[in-house]
Amino acid sequence: MEFGFTLKPDVTFERAVSLARLAEQSGFTYGWIFDSHVLWKEPYVLLTLMAQNTERLRLGTCVTNPATREPSVTASTLAVLQLLSKGRMDLGIGRGDSARRVLGKAPTTLASLEEATQVIRDLCEGREVTYDGTKLRLDWAERKYRLPVWIAGYGPKALELTGRVADGAIIQLADPSLVGWCVGLLQQGARGAGRDPNAVAVMAAAPAHLGDRKRALDAVRWFPALVSNHVVDLVKRYGEQGLPPDLTAYVRDRPGYDYQHHAESGSSNAAFVDDESVERFCVIGDTKEHIAKLRKLATVGVRQFNIYLMSGDEEEILETYGREIIPALRDVAPALTA
Repeated sequence: MEFGFTLKPDVTFERAVSLARLAEQSGFTYGWIFDSHVLWKEPYVLLTLMAQNTERLRLGTCVTNPATREPSVTASTLAVLQLLSKGRMDLGIGRGDSARRVLGKAPTTLASLEEATQVIRDLCEGREVTYDGTKLRLDWAERKYRLPVWIAGYGPKALELTGRVADGAIIQLADPSLVGWCVGLLQQGARGAGRDPNAVAVMAAAPAHLGDRKRALDAVRWFPALVSNHVVDLVKRYGEQGLPPDLTAYVRDRPGYDYQHHAESGSSNAAFVDDESVERFCVIGDTKEHIAKLRKLATVGVRQFNIYLMSGDEEEILETYGREIIPALRDVAPALTA
């Protein structure tokens, strides 16, 4: 199993660098940044600093979108960062949640997401594209650097798209049962496109917290509230009958969501979230409990666990994972589908 971490870009430049260095020293192989340009700092500045101050970490957005970021601009930015990092960039992309909603706009369509994904990857890898009726090419992009693309989503159509075109899937959950449901849909999409269903890497992205259970529950309660935004959208699109009850039941009494306190530990957004949902969606407890849950995630196909590192005790979490948890899971491989 591989390990990544995601920072919310409200941290100082110095802290982003120090956490990236510590993560690399601790055995993490991926470093990601949220992209919500009104709520927080510009992520590409932080990614530049992280690239300059690490040697092996793969780096990327978790996640950007094709509406607030015009695809040719994203491609150009990532192509420059490929040069700076010597080919260590990944693209994490979705339809857009907070970045769009704070502008008073809805997430973009899956069709726009698919087109943007192809355009960004092709331009960044030096190929010519036709976009909005115009032929484009980044003649200066370094063709030897490949840009792995990870698509974020939960719904059947988003996962089918991911299975067809992406290198990886970002599933913002650490509930093995629900992740397994998502992986099944993802693999159906891959098979339908004539791809090996094991060719698409699966990332489970969620907060992890160690120590006292009550303190941990309160520290990461914000995460199921964040996920609820996507669940509400899915219920509107598919209805509860088309989705797992374990995914939809907890949002029935959801009063609303204030995006000005998005992904904020201790926010009132999370007041409706029960302890059971926190336990299922996140990874908490002592190191043995973390290891046990991560092993379960591997059995449903998870290749990377990406810690949303923004709930306090960040250095302790990185160091404990590096000292006790990553070594225990180094040889654990995701389950494969025949």
